[in-house]
Amino acid sequence: MILRDARLFDGREEVTADGAIRMDPESGLIEAVGDAEPQGEESVLSLSGHTILPGLVDAHVHFSLSGQATVEDVVGQSDAELTLSEVKNARTTLESGVTSVRAMGARDLDVVLKRAIDRGDVPGPRTLANCRSITITGGHGHHLGREVDGPTECRRAVREQVKQGAGFIKFMATGGVTTPGTDPETLAFTREELEALIDEAHRRGVHVATHAHGAEGIKAAAAAGVDTVEHGTFMDEEAIDMLVTNDVTLVPTLSAPYRIARNAEQATEESSQKTSNVYERHIESFKRAYEAGVNIAGGTDVGTPFNYHGTNSTEISFMVEHGMSEAEAIEAMTASAADVVGLDVGVLEPGKYADLLVVEGNPLEDVSLLREPTAVLKGGAVVAGELPDGE
Repeated sequence: MILRDARLFDGREEVTADGAIRMDPESGLIEAVGDAEPQGEESVLSLSGHTILPGLVDAHVHFSLSGQATVEDVVGQSDAELTLSEVKNARTTLESGVTSVRAMGARDLDVVLKRAIDRGDVPGPRTLANCRSITITGGHGHHLGREVDGPTECRRAVREQVKQGAGFIKFMATGGVTTPGTDPETLAFTREELEALIDEAHRRGVHVATHAHGAEGIKAAAAAGVDTVEHGTFMDEEAIDMLVTNDVTLVPTLSAPYRIARNAEQATEESSQKTSNVYERHIESFKRAYEAGVNIAGGTDVGTPFNYHGTNSTEISFMVEHGMSEAEAIEAMTASAADVVGLDVGVLEPGKYADLLVVEGNPLEDVSLLREPTAVLKGGAVVAGELPDGE
């Protein structure tokens, strides 16, 4: 199939004003970009007035959470109940235009969902899945995570996650907003524990993400060799410099505090109070990190309170609002996020999966257009909306 007469954005800030893209329906791969002449009886569709860009890649999602006001609303659910929620949320995510994700783990269900998606049993985005986030005893996310104390337990926990199929490791370097009794600014692990976690994960061939709000947690994780920092809320200049020097990617998740702040009357008192201390500082940290040249990948933390699946593309709007150009923000949630996730997506080039968004108009001028794609394709097949039948 060839889609032609469309504006192409390749995911890396390259734009073709009137281009074409050929896809192989059997392999689901892109065969040609730019010029694509029909071969035989090949189907050709004209998409004049539309933009084709890579499907969005969300580097931080929680399929087990569905925007409930508190994590406690989820903790008491059985594995069967959580699995049903995950399946529903994965489908919603795909149909909104997010064709690949990094799923941050809850119990051990995300890897089960990934396998079901890969088999074609349920619809969903391409997924890099974690099992359980690793946290100290009583630390952030302990309800659904793996609690550890000491370097030996840290190594054992990493080995357990990899054994069960985790494609990366996530740990909680600081407390969090949504876990009662934890302080977002306080470092949770000892230096020895951090080094054991990260060293063991890298020995097992997987990358490491850390939830980290406070500057001390960010700096300690960066010094120990972490690959991505999630949130990065209270960064000082030293923390930002360490991200640049150590080539650590920031996944800012601007959507998460925004959603709680805008629904404060429904949030728990502790969560609301923490967010009031977080929101403006989070934005300031993001702006300074961007200006300093920190590598940024788009991730939403979707599933956290009032942060609903299917609204993922608003993260791009937040990044634009707080300093990025439209092209940079879209790149952060296509090519850059794909690099972090480690999936062969995120750019329009031969050999990549034909995971595409078709959008009427020009999202490089108005990123809000991404919220209502004309069509979503995964592997060259339309999974939401429909392709215009232009001549």
